[in-house]
Order: sequence, then structure tokens, then C-alpha cells
Amino acid sequence: MKNTMLKEETQLDKKAWRPKEFENELRIIGKERYHDNCRFHHLLHSGKLNKGQVQAWSINRYYYQINISIKDSALMSRIREPELRRKWIHRILDHDGRKNDEGGIERWYKLTDGLDLNREYVKSTDGILPATKFAVDAYVSFVKEKSILEGVTSSLTELFAPKIHKERISGMLENYNFINDETMAYFKKRVDQATDDADFVLNYALEHAKTREQQESVCNALKFKTDVLWVMQDALYQAYVYGSIPPGAFIPEDFNDRFIDN
Repeated sequence: MKNTMLKEETQLDKKAWRPKEFENELRIIGKERYHDNCRFHHLLHSGKLNKGQVQAWSINRYYYQINISIKDSALMSRIREPELRRKWIHRILDHDGRKNDEGGIERWYKLTDGLDLNREYVKSTDGILPATKFAVDAYVSFVKEKSILEGVTSSLTELFAPKIHKERISGMLENYNFINDETMAYFKKRVDQATDDADFVLNYALEHAKTREQQESVCNALKFKTDVLWVMQDALYQAYVYGSIPPGAFIPEDFNDRFIDN
């Protein structure tokens, strides 16, 4: 009986992707599903949005930003390995700040301040879209409830983040007179941070997802995260480009000028 079980386990292991195959599957998911393919991002980076639409994007993305440390704290509370906790805690510090580093959330305020948004209004999150709240809250719940492997590897979207950060920095600096180096401080910092984070999570996935079932769970975690990001961009397009702003959501002062020629 024992030998039969070992044989079955070996057979299952043989069905697993090899590391390069597994990595390729993950990169295909990113190529097809990452939110750099969203139309709203194309408009944002090419200078085709007005200031009010960029304000709406920054307010809604802020809700995502402030929940990153919350989801990472929830994940850390379930991690038993001190080595992984020591590695993961830097993500919280990257966003919340250190003694000699203001952190990502403070750098996000440089963006919203530069867009002439009231900081207390931004902090209140009163103006976010319902879809933003549902998507981000679902992401936090996913990390709280799924396995450690799935929680960690849902961050594999960072594999594709440096590219979009670079496109955003160059595109927005070139195309908007209300954007400058100071307002882009968050993204400039994240280029290197996201690269380091992505390398760690990819190596973690390759090391810990040994069976095909585990590998597919990692793929599904990545798909879920891309869905979260995509939903947020779709909601922004629906509200601030198409013009269907739900009750209670932020309304730009230039609301009547929001439409663009696509």
C-alpha cells in the first residue's frame, strides 16, 4: 500500500511543469491579463485624460495602496517560518515607511496633493467607486483565506509592474502639465522595489509549487489578482470616460469636460 501511494505521488509529480515551463505559464498570464492592456491605462499614459479623470484614478488607486499593508499583515500573521516573515515584512515598511524613508503611502500623497486634492478627503476614501472597494476588499479576503502559497504568489503581478511604472512615469511627465517629478515619486521608487519583490515571489513559487495542482493554484492566484486590477480600471473607464459615475463617488470639477474623442 505504501509503495503504491509513493508510486502515485511520483506519477503526479511527473505531470508538474518544469521550472521554465511553469515560469512561462505565469508570464503568459501576465501578457494576456495584466492591466497594462486596459484601455484606461492607455488613455492615462498617452495624455488623453483631463485633470479630473487623473484625480479620480489617484483617489481610487489610493484605496488599493492603503490596503497593501493590511493584506500583507494578514498574510504574515499566518506565516510560521521566521525567514519568510523577515522577508515579507519589508513590504509593509516599503508602504508604511521607515525611520529614514517616508514610505509609499506618503509618496502617494505627493501625487494627490499635486493634483490639488484635499488630503483629508483622499484619506476618507469617501469618493472611491463601489467596484474599487469590492475588488480591493476581495483581494484582502483572498490573502486572508487562501493558502500561504496562494497568498504569497498573488503578488506575482509584480513581475509585470516595472514596465507599466516606467511607461506611466515617461508618459505622464511628457503629456500632463500638472504632473512633475515630485508627483511621480511613488512610481519612481517602485520600479526597483517591484523588481526585487517580483524576483523573490517568482523564486518562491518555483521552489514551493512542486505538484501540478500547486502550480495551477499559483496560476489561479495570479489570474485572480489580475482580475482585481482589471476590474478597477474598467470601473474608472465606465465612470469617468463613459460618464456613468455612481452615487457618492468623486465628481471632478471639470466633469462636463470629461469626455474624450476616442
